[in-house]
Amino acid sequence: MKYTYSLIAAALFSGQAMANKAQLEFSDVFDFKYAQGTQLAEDGKVLAFSATPYRGNAQGQVYNLATNKLISTVERGTKAYLNKSATWAAFIQAPTLLAQETATKKEKKALTKNLVLINTQNAQQHVFEQVKDYQLSDDGHWLAYREDKKSQSDDKAKSADTPTITADKKDKALTLVIVDLKTNQTQRFENVVNYGLSPAEYGVLFSQHDETGANNQVQYLDLNNNTVSPLFSEPGVTVSAIAWHPYSSIVAFNLGNYVNEDKRRRSYDVTLWDANIDKLSTIDSPSGWYSSKTAKLEWSDQGERLYFENRPQLNDKAKELKYDNASSLRDFDTIRQQSGLQIWHNQDPEIKTREQNTWKKTNRERQYQAVYHIESKKVIQLADETVRDVTLNTEADYLLGKNDQPYLEKVMYEGFYADYYAVKVSTGAKGYIVKDSPNQPTLSPTGRHAAYFLHDQLWLKDLHQQKETAVSKAVRQAIFSDDQHDYPRPNPGYGFAGWQQDGSTLYAYSKYDIWAFDSVTGDAKRLTSGKETNTRYRVIKLDPKQVGFGKDETLYLSAFNLQNKQTHIAKLSLGTGHIETVLKGQARFDLVKKAKHANKLIFTQQTYHQFPDYWQTDNQFETSQQITNLNPQVSKFAWGQKPELIQYKGYNGENLQGVLIKPADYKPGQQLPVVIYFYRYMSQRMYDFPKMELNHRPNFPMFTSNGYAIFLPDIRFEIGKPGPSSTQTLINAAQKLIDLGVADKNKIGLQGHSWAGYQSAFAVTQTDMFKAVVSGAPVSNMTSAYSGIRLKSGLARQFQYETGQSRIGKTLAEAPELYIENSPVFFADKVNTPILLMFGDTDGAVPWQEGIQYYLALRRHNKDAIFLQYEGEPHHLKQFPNQVDFSIRMMEYFDHYLRGMPAPEWITTGKAYRPES
Repeated sequence: MKYTYSLIAAALFSGQAMANKAQLEFSDVFDFKYAQGTQLAEDGKVLAFSATPYRGNAQGQVYNLATNKLISTVERGTKAYLNKSATWAAFIQAPTLLAQETATKKEKKALTKNLVLINTQNAQQHVFEQVKDYQLSDDGHWLAYREDKKSQSDDKAKSADTPTITADKKDKALTLVIVDLKTNQTQRFENVVNYGLSPAEYGVLFSQHDETGANNQVQYLDLNNNTVSPLFSEPGVTVSAIAWHPYSSIVAFNLGNYVNEDKRRRSYDVTLWDANIDKLSTIDSPSGWYSSKTAKLEWSDQGERLYFENRPQLNDKAKELKYDNASSLRDFDTIRQQSGLQIWHNQDPEIKTREQNTWKKTNRERQYQAVYHIESKKVIQLADETVRDVTLNTEADYLLGKNDQPYLEKVMYEGFYADYYAVKVSTGAKGYIVKDSPNQPTLSPTGRHAAYFLHDQLWLKDLHQQKETAVSKAVRQAIFSDDQHDYPRPNPGYGFAGWQQDGSTLYAYSKYDIWAFDSVTGDAKRLTSGKETNTRYRVIKLDPKQVGFGKDETLYLSAFNLQNKQTHIAKLSLGTGHIETVLKGQARFDLVKKAKHANKLIFTQQTYHQFPDYWQTDNQFETSQQITNLNPQVSKFAWGQKPELIQYKGYNGENLQGVLIKPADYKPGQQLPVVIYFYRYMSQRMYDFPKMELNHRPNFPMFTSNGYAIFLPDIRFEIGKPGPSSTQTLINAAQKLIDLGVADKNKIGLQGHSWAGYQSAFAVTQTDMFKAVVSGAPVSNMTSAYSGIRLKSGLARQFQYETGQSRIGKTLAEAPELYIENSPVFFADKVNTPILLMFGDTDGAVPWQEGIQYYLALRRHNKDAIFLQYEGEPHHLKQFPNQVDFSIRMMEYFDHYLRGMPAPEWITTGKAYRPES
């Protein structure tokens, strides 16, 4: 029989609602571990990851999946890596948390990391100290790494008459160590700035600098005969990116030099060298193009193509005028060049903050994709000024191209739009797909067809004939336009699953199901039966490089039930059309990884009470084994009762759901203090294990184990009335809890951040139902926020109100009354609810002055308002002390106003300003 959650995990809930469990303390949250950097061997025999606690030292873990046993651990092991043959599991061993937290700024720079290798056959560990970076050969025979300390020759005296060619600051010359892992013999090479170890047993290419730069070399160590050969030896010569061919003795690298002091205008040559026959060749970019230091190199999986990046030649650098003599002090051109000036012009495509924000990506480090075909020796420019970006898949014959330059101004008001093209890898030919589109299209593997969603329809286009057909029109029984879309802009579609490899079939999503559309006729066939069971089927993509599906391939699907919120896993055979649910039950299941060359899958299952540990199975799903048990301590805490789905009505009477979590010792009829945490849709979290961290949101088990009920409601918005529609929905949801006899009507609080921070800040201007509110980073004045700037992205905020999340749907000039009616600051005199406001004063999403405006308005009307300003913090708190501090204050605030506990001093009298002494 297939794996069913209820047969194995039903007992997990027994006793959860019992008393005598421990209350969760803030320090308990520190100990919860999550798997990071998970690696699954290609043969499916080894699993490795770093078990990282919220606060503490990580632990590297390696499992033998054949025996389902933990075979080794590495204290402070991070960044797990398995070489291709999985003979070695590697971890970077970080300094202790104590060392990091107690070190001065200077001492932190001196902290080093170790490399720990674990032999996956015998679990033996090998430690290499002070490692900056490393590479392992595919077969596990060779290790190359650089020591994170000065090379011995760094301190040699330099001759006074020797000219110095300055290397870039980031290019650290360190000692390279080559280790034969079979014999433990080592070799050392000083002053190495970059290196590349061949995946097979050929050798190591490395760039070596001397103290002055005058005698730099690019060298090759042949691992077969242990000989070192210089390839290049000249002043300033250096190598940036290095990429070995996956199966042969050819290595590609960017060859340049430091002689030109203008870093942006240094030209690097994409160079190929065959180590077996000692043959060098240069890949020439098209005329007017050159490669730069930061250009990336990447081979296709079989090595028939080398993808590289280049850019157009830059204009000469403008002459810099400086004060260098008495006359220059009175020269207007020199004087004016010292001024700090940015000119904001109404004809600029982007406002200056956005231009500054994107300059690095679009100008300073802008690279364009090109490819070199090994057999034909042809260079094809794939991206250029007309199609600036391509979505690279090294295995695809056609790539999706994009150009957003005509719509840079439009971003400020309507959001992101672009023109899309099909780019042929063999020739660079570009076929037009769609212009001025807010939605990214999908391109068939053959490049013949594309599909996109526009004007509430799914369109299929023949790119050869430039003929397009609205194929969704004929499928009247399905919904292809997002019916939960409540923004003042065109509805998006539900997206695409992919294509058949031969391009004959498009696989697209409706609200519930997966549909197959014939690329030629447009005929549609439904492959799943989700509509009948209120289940949403979606393809799980475990191979990011997969270009298309085979006609008889079996696909893995997630099956999310929109009514009961369970997520199952199913299999769909494209050959037979047979669909089968293979992981099911009152839980959420997720496929995490599939072994590349073996019948091995890793999945998780989770509920509010069950941590998503790793399990293993095969493609038949007949048996499953739990691999990890990262957080066994869950069972000792009064975590809360099994969550319940609660039905209530939205603003316009639509049916909505929310998740109610009661304390473990709750008894029927007991009326509780309730904290409502919300944003938009939340009921899909019914079976999610709560994120065990302290940040801008309440930690759910922390509250439920301390006597609160937590409620997570869904919110639907009315365009033009985001504040009133949200408020009425929250009132309806809270009233439902009161009617059920769960909520004490005098002890209901709200907590929201960002968009939910706005909603909570507005709600208390309209109702006294809520007795305490914690509002993080809220917009309080839409009239000022409308013409503000999102400092992180540099974007003007107009688009958020005209077409985006704030949902006004008109400009400020068109409907000033809507901006005022939806702004809390204009109704501050109506607030009777204690409110705690929180902002980071470097918030890059919402100007923190929005919090000041609301606080000052509330203060002016003598309202119970406190403002928490976290210095140097962005939109979400990042610094651990601040995360902990806010979490504690949030709990103290609700404890006082909802549970009647004594107020701490900061609530009653605040805290006086004291500058640092």
